[in-house]
Formats: sequence, C-alpha cells, structure tokens
Amino acid sequence: MNVTQTTELEPLTVKSENIIHLPLGLLGFEHLKKYVLLYNEQDAPFRWLQVLTDPKLAFLVLCPFEVLPEYQPEITDDDAEFLGLKSPQDALVWNIVTLRGNGHATINLKGPVILNRYTLTGKQVVIANASQYALQHPLPVIGTTES
Repeated sequence: MNVTQTTELEPLTVKSENIIHLPLGLLGFEHLKKYVLLYNEQDAPFRWLQVLTDPKLAFLVLCPFEVLPEYQPEITDDDAEFLGLKSPQDALVWNIVTLRGNGHATINLKGPVILNRYTLTGKQVVIANASQYALQHPLPVIGTTES
C-alpha cells in the first residue's frame, strides 16, 4: 500500500488494487507510469488523474459521455489487445481537460485515456476515427454567470 500526498487534500492511502498502470505513460509524460483517480464531489463531473510518485502533478479528466453522449471513439485491435479488452464494456474512457482561463476549458477528444476496468491497465491512444473529433473541443463555460 502506498501513501501519496495530494496538493490540497489530506494524505491519501492508496491500496495497490486502486493503482492505475499506464505502461507507456501519457503523451509527453512517458516516464510516469502509476496514477490514481481522485474524485471530489465539488469538482464533479471532473476527476483528477493524480501521478502517484509526484503529488504536485495531476491531470484533470472527464468522462466524455458527460458532455458529448454521441462520442464514439474507435480504438485499434492492437490497442484493445494491449489493454486486454474483450468487449467495449471492459473499457473506461477518460479524456484530458485543459483549463484556458475565464472559465473556458477544452477536452482532448482525439487522445482519450482508455482503461481496462478490471486490471486498471491503461493507455492514452490516438483513436482510429480521430479526424471526426477535435483536439481542443470546447466545454461549456464554467464558474461564471451570464448577465
């Protein structure tokens, strides 16, 4: 069992069965392999993909179906095999969110993080149908009120 220090929360005890393994890391962060998915009710529907070995580094993620129910990422057979996915129901899909200021945010729909829900092994993939989706798909404005 590992204990990780989160930046704004109390130290969190992480059980080994809750650790997400990204053997290839994330694009641009290939050296970081172990993560934990953190949920805070105040941040819903967002979650944090916290780097287990570096408590100051976390990625804001969102289940894309929360904002785009028609999203249909297609992954290659090689990626499905790498992840050990036997059916689409075996997969969890998380997309990285970028905060842009003034309440604006975008979600990367071309490169989701796909997890095997049973093994918690994951991979950030470039989906086979990436041309249908945006790298910086705008999310609804958050945290502001319209006058």
